[in-house]
Amino acid sequence: MFKLRILAALAAVTLTSALAVVSVTSPAAAAACAPSWNASSVYTANMVVSHAAHNWSAKWWTQNETPGTTGQWGVWADQGVCTGGGNPNPTPTSSPGGFVVTQAQFNSMFPNRNPFYTYAGLTAALNAFPSFAKTGSDTIRRQEAAAFLANANHETGGLVYITEINKSNDLCDESQSYGCPAGTYGYYGRGPIQLSWNFNYKAAGDALGLPLLTNPYLVERDASVAWRTGLWYWMTQSGPGTMTPHNAMVNQRGFGETIRSINGSLECNGRNPAQVQSRINAYQRFVQILGTTPGGNLSC
Repeated sequence: MFKLRILAALAAVTLTSALAVVSVTSPAAAAACAPSWNASSVYTANMVVSHAAHNWSAKWWTQNETPGTTGQWGVWADQGVCTGGGNPNPTPTSSPGGFVVTQAQFNSMFPNRNPFYTYAGLTAALNAFPSFAKTGSDTIRRQEAAAFLANANHETGGLVYITEINKSNDLCDESQSYGCPAGTYGYYGRGPIQLSWNFNYKAAGDALGLPLLTNPYLVERDASVAWRTGLWYWMTQSGPGTMTPHNAMVNQRGFGETIRSINGSLECNGRNPAQVQSRINAYQRFVQILGTTPGGNLSC
């Protein structure tokens, strides 16, 4: 009887040990797969996608860099095996830093845009001008974003043109003491607001800490720089108008005053009504996409 009790106790210990081993080595359930990675989509830091049955987290801005591909491990962090499907064409629905325009809305506004004009480039440029589309009520913020993008739409043919087509114009004001180190014809229009003239490149470069007077080509080669020059003009310059486009919108002077500040000498006071209407049409479409109203004083 005593031996039987010992054998029974040993059997119980053995069974308990076996169960403990099973519980330790049993694999954990795989996480659900995030939306599938898409080569044409732009991803920013901490966004998660799935690819090759793994979830991957972006470390910084990336586009068309395959998760796990040799030489690109530094862009994506492997979050482990995942199961289940995902939307093969994900579009982020949130916007960085609380910007009132999401990537999906941006894409809707510019369905035929040049790949150069990235949403990530725009949102990165916002850091240089924190009060842009962040001043006033939610309605005013959305109106300002729509107004800026509507003028950019007109200046670039729907974010298609990075530079102006005719580059043979002499946009060098030689009366300036700093001259035109990039050449007499080096200061043609570039970027979303088509920054032109040597004095504008000098002023924008000084404000942004960039050598734009000597190297204006940065504006057509770097999306964030291009967007920053557009925002610089919007936030700080009155042009042929009496106020900056930013002040026109936040003080509710109307979209028409932004046109006056950007190209009023050529378009306002009946000079080119078709061009003015083109800007207004884009603005009305964009405020609708952003879920707000256009306000008054649309023309100049």
